[in-house]
Amino acid sequence: MDKIIARTAEIETLERKYRSGKSEFVIVYGRRRIGKTYLVNHVFADRFTFTYVGARNQKPPKQLQRFAEQLRAYSGSAYAPTLSNWDEAFMALRSLIEMKPRDERKVIFFDEMPWIDTPRSAFVEALEYFWNAWAAQRDDILFVACGSATSWMVNKLIRNKGGLYNRITEQIYLRPFKLAECEQYLHANGCQWDRYTILQCHMAMGGVPFYMSLLDPAQSLAQNIDRLFFAKNAPMREEFDELFSALFNQADKYIRVVRVLAECREGMLRAELEQKTKLSGGGLTRVLDNLQRCDFIDSFVRYKSSVRNKLYRICDPYTLFYYKFIAGNNSKDEHWWANNMNSHSVESWQGFSFETICLMHLSQIKQRLGIGGIATSASSWRSLGGTGTPGAQVDLVIDRSDRVVNLCEMKFTVEPYIITKAYEERLRSRMALFRAETRTRKSLVTTMVTTYGIVRGLHSGIVQSEVVMDDLFHE
Repeated sequence: MDKIIARTAEIETLERKYRSGKSEFVIVYGRRRIGKTYLVNHVFADRFTFTYVGARNQKPPKQLQRFAEQLRAYSGSAYAPTLSNWDEAFMALRSLIEMKPRDERKVIFFDEMPWIDTPRSAFVEALEYFWNAWAAQRDDILFVACGSATSWMVNKLIRNKGGLYNRITEQIYLRPFKLAECEQYLHANGCQWDRYTILQCHMAMGGVPFYMSLLDPAQSLAQNIDRLFFAKNAPMREEFDELFSALFNQADKYIRVVRVLAECREGMLRAELEQKTKLSGGGLTRVLDNLQRCDFIDSFVRYKSSVRNKLYRICDPYTLFYYKFIAGNNSKDEHWWANNMNSHSVESWQGFSFETICLMHLSQIKQRLGIGGIATSASSWRSLGGTGTPGAQVDLVIDRSDRVVNLCEMKFTVEPYIITKAYEERLRSRMALFRAETRTRKSLVTTMVTTYGIVRGLHSGIVQSEVVMDDLFHE
């Protein structure tokens, strides 16, 4: 098999379940384009007993017809069975499996399962009966269910309160690549870019393998972005709407939330979201939970604040890129990115996106600071200030059990960052305000997270610890 990038733990899990000697019900889920189907096909290749892919927006008769065709293909029969419902479909699958040698492992793969469960199809009920009444009683079945609609996978399978309650034997959730994995993937596919360019690539592609597969190694990053997003019939131009439509029912509600959050750099409280989106109650809770499960948003509790006051913010770089430069951009310039990449708008977005990527790499930051083995909590902090006192904000506060608090400042620059006298005074003022408002007695440490470090000079002594771009690339 060709080498697969960065999914070592997931591959080992699937192989372990294959060798377990008992029937297993495994689910593989994650957002669209993340590589779920590729992973399962890569691991099992020619070991499948049966595979079936659900069809989007197709009614049960069409789904069952395609299921019957798969049964015919895998059985070697000249005719496909006639199936009128999913109970009959699973009975036919059972007959196919029983034709195989008893000591042979049977790998059954249902891809895009949420699309099979159409209204009034009774698919889940038939699946429950198939598993409980027959497959779970055997020791030779490996059933793999895969799907992009994460909310469906969680609610109908993981949190199932009916016949599948506590029946899932393994959950594999695929996340977007981090920087180290992006570097491995790009270099393996011929993009011999430096880390600064890979970091910029991550800002636009969000670590999604399929998006990176569209990159042309012979072109620069700017040329690739223009071709994929701004050229006539650009392949990524409509991806965002297709992504949300594939992931969520009532996608407009989810888009409403991320659009509002994309406009607020510091994040928003739930009350603010309710006001801006006109969503509330259980409906808003469901939207926020599902967006977090799919790695589009994250939540941070403010330092020494109630959990009820947590901030929600976009944590997906691709979403930030889309709302900053694609949504509402009516320019006909097919080289828009190359012509604007040095603009103030792009510079501002890069700073925000870099902060987002740093928060994704908290473990790498802790490792560089030498506190990987120390219990910590991550939060944010914001002060509105008062009369004569300006407000202040810290996007990442690392509160450590060794009675130290790291106040992290993140800067994306093309060269080492210079600490000026004014900036030193700002950092000292912020530290004093943080101590006064939080009343903490812990030691406060100013930590700079930058691309190329800081220039040591007259005013750099305010910085006690540093993290640079290369540190974020550690596995």
